[in-house]
Amino acid sequence: MSYVRFRNIFGRLRSVVIGMIHVPALPGTPANQMSMPSIIQKVLHEAEIYSKAGIDALMIENMHDTPYIKKNLGPEIISAMSVLGYEVKSKTNLPCGLQILAAANKEALGVCKAAGLDFVRVEGYVYSHVADEGLIDGCAGEILRYRRSINADEIMIFADIKKKHSSHAITADIDIVDSAKTAQFCRSDGVIITGSCTGDPPETTEVKTVVDAIDIPVLVGSGVTLENIHKYVHANALIVGSYFKTDGYWFNDLEQ
Repeated sequence: MSYVRFRNIFGRLRSVVIGMIHVPALPGTPANQMSMPSIIQKVLHEAEIYSKAGIDALMIENMHDTPYIKKNLGPEIISAMSVLGYEVKSKTNLPCGLQILAAANKEALGVCKAAGLDFVRVEGYVYSHVADEGLIDGCAGEILRYRRSINADEIMIFADIKKKHSSHAITADIDIVDSAKTAQFCRSDGVIITGSCTGDPPETTEVKTVVDAIDIPVLVGSGVTLENIHKYVHANALIVGSYFKTDGYWFNDLEQ
């Protein structure tokens, strides 16, 4: 069923390229310098660049809102991401999803429902890990019940496993294949595999092993470049951000 839904959203089952839009720091966050109209303008400009370049899909994320708050975000962040999601989807009509850091998974799903988006990236779906925000616990049961309660089953949930920028010492006895199998058992619509940090590619053997071990889509979530993309052709989708930025650094502007 997940593969059918994936194809219905993205049009094919292999090597879908999802362009990442890193939203400028939002109101109320330490690095915020732009007004909401200016943020909207910048995000839509990047969406237009991606669309004209023939990207398959888009994803937006509040990456610049450092340091992140664990889960309990203010309503200004949720409101801003709802507006941005709706505007990007309306302007491009491309498949579009989002993530809200840090671990604001339920809120992100609500944003997707309000904005008419297609998928959500979820951290801490199964098991626990330690991030710079603190301990992140599994949320599969909660978010799936919430999805059903708001009649949002059409929105796909893609779960990070062994997430980047995190310590996984507390689950050191559980390898990435076991994590993927658990995510599938807990009804994730797909799993995301990353390297250790933003821009760092995952081990190709890990990706292939997970693809062979589970029956839901596998996405590569970091480090994909023109030089290594051939190593990930067996993945269902590739989330690409840093490579499209000036000097290959996520913080910089999107190259045109």
